[in-house]
Amino acid sequence: MSGQLKEVRNRIKSVQSTQQITKAMKMVSAAKLRRAQDSILQMRPYAQKLQEMLTNIVSNSESGAGMSLATERPAEKVLLIVLTSDRGLAGAFNANVIKLAKATIAEKYTEQHKKGNVTIWNIGKKGYEHFAKLNFKTDATYKDIFLHLTFENVQQASAAAMKAFEEKQFDVVELVYSQFKNAATQRFVVERFLPIPKVDKKDGATKADFIYDPSKEQLIAELMPKILNTQLFKAVLDSNASEHGARMTAMDKASENANEMLRSLKISYNRARQATITTELTEIVSGAAALQG
Repeated sequence: MSGQLKEVRNRIKSVQSTQQITKAMKMVSAAKLRRAQDSILQMRPYAQKLQEMLTNIVSNSESGAGMSLATERPAEKVLLIVLTSDRGLAGAFNANVIKLAKATIAEKYTEQHKKGNVTIWNIGKKGYEHFAKLNFKTDATYKDIFLHLTFENVQQASAAAMKAFEEKQFDVVELVYSQFKNAATQRFVVERFLPIPKVDKKDGATKADFIYDPSKEQLIAELMPKILNTQLFKAVLDSNASEHGARMTAMDKASENANEMLRSLKISYNRARQATITTELTEIVSGAAALQG
C-alpha cells in the first residue's frame, strides 16, 4: 500500500510541475499575442484597401504593359506558400493549415501534383518538416522568416514569387494560412496571390473611370509589387497572431485539464491513505485483542 501512495504522490508532483510550465507558456503567449494582435489589426485595413484598389485597377484594365502579374494562364505549374509556426504546442493550429494545403492539392491540383508540378514554399518550420517527410516538392528558403519577422524578409519571399511567376516557372501562386479573428478563433483560408484576381463585372454596373497621374502603366508597374509585398506581409502577421492565440488557448486548456487530473489524483491519494490507516488500526486492534486473549 505504501508503494501505491508513493506512486500517486509522484504523479501529483509530475502534474503540478507540468501545470507550472503550461501556465508560464500561457503567460508568454498572451504577451506575444498582444503585440502580434496590435500589428495585424493596424495592418489589415491598410492592406485590404490597397488590395481592393489593385483589384479594381486590374479588373478595369486590359492586359498589356505592366500587367504581367495579372496574366491568366492554364494552371500547369502551381506554387503554394504555406504558413505554419516554428514550434508546436499550439493545439491544432499547424495540423489545420497542413490539412488545408493537402486538401487544396487534392481538390484543385491533383493532376499537377501527379506530374510533380506542385511546389510548396514553407514559411515556418513545422510545415517544412511535415511536407519534406512526406516527400512533397518543398523549398526551405523562407522557412525561418518568423525568427526575424520584418517586412524586408517577407518582401524577399514575395519578390521571389513574383519573379518566378513572370518567368513562367509557376502559373498560379496561392497562400495557405490562418486569418486571425481572436485568441480562440482562427479562420484557415486559401488566398490567390498570383495572378492578381479580377472582379467579375455585374450587369448594368458603371465602369470606374479613374484619372491616372502619372500614367496608368507607370502607376501599375510601381503599385503591383508594393501591394503584393503588403499582401504577403499581412498574411504572415495574421499567421503569427493566430499561432500565439492558438498556443495561449491550448495552454489554458492544458492547465484546466491538469487541475482536473490533480483533483482526481488527490482523491485517489486520500482514499489510499485512508485504507492504509484503516489497515494499520485493524492490525493494532487485532494485536491488542490477541494479547488480551
